[in-house]
Amino acid sequence: MKSISVEQAMSYVSGLKLPARRGYRSLETVKYGFDAAKNQAMVVGADIVSFVQGVTPERREDIVNSSLLAQLAAKKKVSDPKQIYDWYNTYFDVLTNIGWVIQDQGFSTYSEQSEGFDAHEAILKVAAVLLGPTASALAIVTAAVDALKSMSSDSPWITLFNRESQSANTARFQVTLAEQSKDDELLVSLMAFGLEATTTLTQVLFFKLGANQATLKHYSGKVTINAHVLSSVRDGIKKRIAGFAKDYVEALPPLG
Repeated sequence: MKSISVEQAMSYVSGLKLPARRGYRSLETVKYGFDAAKNQAMVVGADIVSFVQGVTPERREDIVNSSLLAQLAAKKKVSDPKQIYDWYNTYFDVLTNIGWVIQDQGFSTYSEQSEGFDAHEAILKVAAVLLGPTASALAIVTAAVDALKSMSSDSPWITLFNRESQSANTARFQVTLAEQSKDDELLVSLMAFGLEATTTLTQVLFFKLGANQATLKHYSGKVTINAHVLSSVRDGIKKRIAGFAKDYVEALPPLG
């Protein structure tokens, strides 16, 4: 387990190389409209991030900003979309350097019946195993994914997700769920997927793939957050992602 000091995290964030901004934007970040009393979900680049009722707005913002920072840094370092797992190496490395405690980063091959699979079903099956008996948490992930499934291909949520997740016959995407424990600890369930296909991918989440058309690999694990470290780099992260959030973050409609 990697131990990060506040000083190391602050230096790391300030030194990260990120893509060039698209034109001039002020350092003021987007207001996400978080509400601790509600279950909420966001599309953050190629990440579907959900929050269980009770997670504070500040912690919700920390999770969204962390995901965006990690994706931007990975995008800058690994520009070839075929290098899915090199991209993930950078993605995980950023998270572990800003206070996310990730126990394992190994990917497993997703196995399905001979008729094939679609990514939407695979996500929910992986989530069911990871979240176990926590029915309410699984319901929130399901609602967030289903919300995307119900949208038209030209909706801002789908456009953003497809832009950041897929390229020709490869795709990578994440699903994140944050919840508050009874002792006030922030718990994060993190799922990451890499998809390599023999055909061009469209609407990657909801595209049916035949048995021999694609290989899907996934990582899933429980993550704890070093709140002291992450809160200490909060302002630094906000400054680094300023000018990106409007292009990379969309709040999903209420989950009901």
